[in-house]
Amino acid sequence: MANALEGCVSSLRSSMQLLDSSISILDSGVNDLPRLSKVLQTTRHFELISEPDLHTAQRALLSEIRPEVDNLLARVSNYLDKLERREQSLIAKCELNEGRLNQYEAPAASSGRASAAGSRSASRAGQGRGLTGLEELKVKQLRQKKERLSYAVDRLNLQAQQRQRQLRMSMAAPQQFRYDDEF
Repeated sequence: MANALEGCVSSLRSSMQLLDSSISILDSGVNDLPRLSKVLQTTRHFELISEPDLHTAQRALLSEIRPEVDNLLARVSNYLDKLERREQSLIAKCELNEGRLNQYEAPAASSGRASAAGSRSASRAGQGRGLTGLEELKVKQLRQKKERLSYAVDRLNLQAQQRQRQLRMSMAAPQQFRYDDEF
């Protein structure tokens, strides 16, 4: 019986050692369980939504964006019209300046001829009726006045043409922009 009791005790000791080793193995295996549970936890980064919800969100976004886009397009259109009017104004100024330049070049070119003709007439005037210094000054002033007045008339004509262009531009109907309600 002692022999049978010793067998039970040794069997119990071997079972306890086996149980201790199993506990230590399990302990080392579950020791990292909280970290593993966090690592293995699934996180939903993207949520799936239904198609009607998607269309509703798109329409809401479109209704928010459309007025701003319309406003920006109107501002761009106004700015482009302003730039076009400025361009027309600069073109008119350029034409006016070219007219002035041509007007001043023409008398300068003809003044050489006129001075030659004037010297001839002065030589003839010595023979016949000549102009006094005061009369020559008066004639020169009248010619300058005539040139100034013709310049003013040309300038007013160009300004009138420019105003007519601006009026035509302002009377033109602005182009309407359309949007598609669908994406």
